Amino acid sequence: MADELSPTLRAVSDAVLSVAAERSVEEVLQRLVESARELAGARYAALGTPDGEGGFSRFLTAGMSDGLVATLGDLPRTHGMLGAMLETAESFRTPDIHEDRRFRGWWPKGHPDMRSFLGVPISARGGVIGAFYLTEKIGASGFSIADQELIELLAAHAAIAITNARLYEQSRELSILSERNRLALELHDAVSQKLFSLVLTAEAAATLVGRDSAAAGEHLGKLKALAQEALEELRALIFELRPPDLEQDGLCGALRKHLDALAQRRSGAITLEADADIAGDPERDGEILRIAQEALHNALRHAVADRVAVRLYTNDGELLLEVKDDGMGFDPSAPELRSKHLGLTSMEERAQRLGGRLEIDSRPGNGTTVRLAVPGD
Repeated sequence: MADELSPTLRAVSDAVLSVAAERSVEEVLQRLVESARELAGARYAALGTPDGEGGFSRFLTAGMSDGLVATLGDLPRTHGMLGAMLETAESFRTPDIHEDRRFRGWWPKGHPDMRSFLGVPISARGGVIGAFYLTEKIGASGFSIADQELIELLAAHAAIAITNARLYEQSRELSILSERNRLALELHDAVSQKLFSLVLTAEAAATLVGRDSAAAGEHLGKLKALAQEALEELRALIFELRPPDLEQDGLCGALRKHLDALAQRRSGAITLEADADIAGDPERDGEILRIAQEALHNALRHAVADRVAVRLYTNDGELLLEVKDDGMGFDPSAPELRSKHLGLTSMEERAQRLGGRLEIDSRPGNGTTVRLAVPGD
């Protein structure tokens, strides 16, 4: 018996591992529905997650061509058999779905005819969060109890995978919101200071016009310089608000563009030393770039550093990022740091998601070095 189950369990294990490698909810669901179709030997498979308003927030299929899916129109509603699987934690299978009363009224025009059916809810702590729908058992008149148990096992793992993917997406959204809030604060500070200076200089020039033309001319020249500085600072901040094109520029290119934007509005020296042959991984690189941006922000804004050196290189199979500044430094163990908006928690969480290590070496009066080590492929 163990020998008979081994290939099956191995197949489930392979499916779970492939799903675990995905990050977005959409990718996780697509992997799950494809795995379910293959494991149960079904011609068609679908996985739906309800939106709580009588419809599906997502409804992904396997075994249907893109053309066929397009002809079926909008996402189905949670009625008939589709809805029934979301209202109970019990699975359901039948050799002919046409004979079930819940079948009536939910079959869209142009949908391929289907007879054998296996429905398996996906349940989490808060209730049913989705369901597998499998039809047309290949090579048999219906799905077996073994098929049902197999998909129920996959559904248990699917609940964890979907929940984790949702949490990951929410975490990314919060990180993006945090970054936007930081830039908004910096934009507010920069614009407020520059506009205040512009107003004062303009008032001084207006007072001197007709009374001291030479002094008025000096103030007008200063006014022009301030306006140019404000324009350049705004351009640099707007550049930061645009998401980096990691696929096109790579991590090194995106990091260099970010440093160039910072250099346009900072008086200190910012240098970058980077290996040119680092293999690209947009999802990983996005996290690393955000950690670098946060470390640079801390160095230039909070530590008031004159010089910042950034290194990006590989060593012993790890990708290493180092951001070193000559600023005022701080005590990394001080409990009040988390309330000073240094982004330390955000950097640590990003490092954890990458399976990496984040180290902060600093002490008052001796600058700061942020080191990130990420496992290689």
